[in-house]
This record gives sequence, structure tokens and C-alpha cells, in this order.
Amino acid sequence: MKKRLAVVLALVLVVAMMLCACGGSGKTDKIDFATGGTSGTYYGFIGSVATTLNEESGMDITVESTGASQANVQLIQIGENNMAIIQNDIMSYAYNGQFMFEGNAFQGMSVVMSCYPEDIQIVASPNVSSIEDLAGRTVSVGASDSGTRYNAEQILASYGITFDDINVVYESFADSVDSLKNGTIDAAFITAGSPTTAVTELATSYEFNLLSVDDAHAQALADEYGFYTTVTIPGGTYSCIEEDVQTVAVMATIVCSNDLSADTVKAFLTGMFEHAGDISHAKAAYIKGDTAVSGVSIPFHPGAVEFFGDMGYDIG
Repeated sequence: MKKRLAVVLALVLVVAMMLCACGGSGKTDKIDFATGGTSGTYYGFIGSVATTLNEESGMDITVESTGASQANVQLIQIGENNMAIIQNDIMSYAYNGQFMFEGNAFQGMSVVMSCYPEDIQIVASPNVSSIEDLAGRTVSVGASDSGTRYNAEQILASYGITFDDINVVYESFADSVDSLKNGTIDAAFITAGSPTTAVTELATSYEFNLLSVDDAHAQALADEYGFYTTVTIPGGTYSCIEEDVQTVAVMATIVCSNDLSADTVKAFLTGMFEHAGDISHAKAAYIKGDTAVSGVSIPFHPGAVEFFGDMGYDIG
């Protein structure tokens, strides 16, 4: 009897070891999540996600404040973090070795899900009513090494305007707002989820226009780059803008190291969708299947392919 019991226990142990070796145990890894500045949307949104999933799904997620998109790619690349939220255009540049990642392509990351749109808001003085009007004007295009700078260049180019056709100023969002109020620039490109705090504050003391991107140019941008989506900023988002304004957006996207297990990615996504209503951040309203698979121009992680495949999305 003792010999039989010993044999049975040995078999159980062998099977358990085989399951672990095959990655079928269902055990999830610790997630070290790179976000952005502590006052920004990335940090606040992912902080709320982590709190909910740690409590409700038994996950182990640590949230770190970082320099946002470009820095987050580099943190995954060196193994400092294994999950991050970044703009999908920066994601594309990194994967393909373009612009600020020229000569340093990084394909060791994959997509978990898209989260919410980051609208490209073209905030202009009252005497500027269209993108075409920007030719010959002074325009802030964001920091010189930012994603906003490339958004501005690409959108202007779709209208036949190059940086040689405008007086280019490289300023942060906060400095751009001050420059608009002071009259030293005519317009500013601001890539951020709307309403954006800096723009909301601007509207309290300065009446501005939001320039629209029409259907034809929005589609041309989507066709050429793959990461742009068309969005509408509702009238009333800012006190001086009464009508809806169409523009394009990039998506705030969660990526992870290719080394992260499929079980961990699936558990993370399961928690996101099962507990979306418990996440205490406004951007949680965007946690939907169609949003989650939109604006993606690099491969999904195998765990995400399986999760969204079960939802009926063919993203493999």
C-alpha cells in the first residue's frame, strides 16, 4: 500500500513539473509598469488599473513614474520594466527604427491593448481658422524630440505644408499656452487626451480656435502611417469651442516585453475587462474590445492574441 502511494505521489509530482515547464500552470509574473510623470494621465490611469487588479484579480503590479513614451520603450529594452503605456506612433517608430529610434530599432516588445485616444489638438489664435492658414505663421510643434513634433510634421505635410513654410518653435505644452496668450505664436500642436488641463486653463482667459482635420486628410494619414485614428472633440470640451471639431489621434497603448508570459498578459487583460467598472479613472470608459485592438501597427503579444481571439477578434 505504501509503495502504491509513493508511486502515485511521484506521478503527481512529475505531472506538476511538466505543467510548470510547459507554462501551463496559470501562475502570473510580477508586472513592473512604466508610465509617465506623476501629474499626467498615464500615471493616474495605470495607477488606478494597478490598484483594482491587485485587489480584485490578485495580480502583483508595481507602477513607476517615468519620462513617458520614449523613455518607456528604452526601459523595456534594458529590462528595467516589463510593461509600459506609450503612444502608438512612438511604438511604431521604435519597432521600425525611425526618427528618434533611427539605428536603434527595438522589436523585443509587443502590444497588450490600446487604451484611449490622445487627440492631436491644433490650438490657434482667433485669426487662424484652418490648417491651410498656418503657412507663413509661427507654430509651436512641441518639444524637438517629442512625438508631437512628428505629429505636427506629418499633419502639415498632408496639407502640403513643410516646416520650411512656417516659423517653427519647439515648446512644451505649458510654454505653448503662455506663448498663445502672449501673442508670440499663432498656433500650437498638443497631443494629449482631451480635455487637456493646459488647454482648459487657457480657455478661461483666451478665446482660441481648434483647427479640424477633414475626412480626406484623416484617411490619408491613417493609410500612410497606420497609427492614426479619426476622433471628434465634442463642442463644450473647452468653454470657447461650441461646435464639434474633428481631428486625428494616436492611441495610448499598453506594450510589454516579449519575454512576459502569455498567462500574465491574459490575466492582466481578463482583469481589465472584468473590472473596468471598478477602475476609478475616467479613461476606463474606453476599455472596450473595438478600442483595444485599434491603431496597432506592430504585433500583439501571444497572450493578447489568444484573449482577443476568444472575444472574436482575429489579430494574429
